[in-house]
Amino acid sequence: MTGAFMHKGSCLCGTVKYEVRGKLGPAIYCHCSRCRKATATSFATNAPVATNDFVIIEGESALKAFVSSPGVHRLFCSNCGSPIISRRDAMPDVVRLRLGTLDTPLPAPPTAHYFVASKAEWYEIHDELPQFA
Repeated sequence: MTGAFMHKGSCLCGTVKYEVRGKLGPAIYCHCSRCRKATATSFATNAPVATNDFVIIEGESALKAFVSSPGVHRLFCSNCGSPIISRRDAMPDVVRLRLGTLDTPLPAPPTAHYFVASKAEWYEIHDELPQFA
């Protein structure tokens, strides 16, 4: 899709802006302890995106990376701290987009809850989506 995009997004302060020039994969809620700490909330809402379809259009120099575990990189705006994506060395063709940074509507609601075995004990899941330990 040359020159076109399906979605765009930005960080809280607007320094980092991106386009997704392809489809978002299925959105999920991730309850793992790393996502909870990275987002400072009970879960993260993420979707896979082909690496080649994720394009930083502004503020790339403000992006910083944190290695949260071997081979896992979490990229965030160094100005406001907004998490943007994570990537794994073992999966170079995919990034996981933090959907709270989208400025365009999500095409479909999340499909499942993952890592519920480590979810915040104070958070109760009240929907009928599939849950995976």
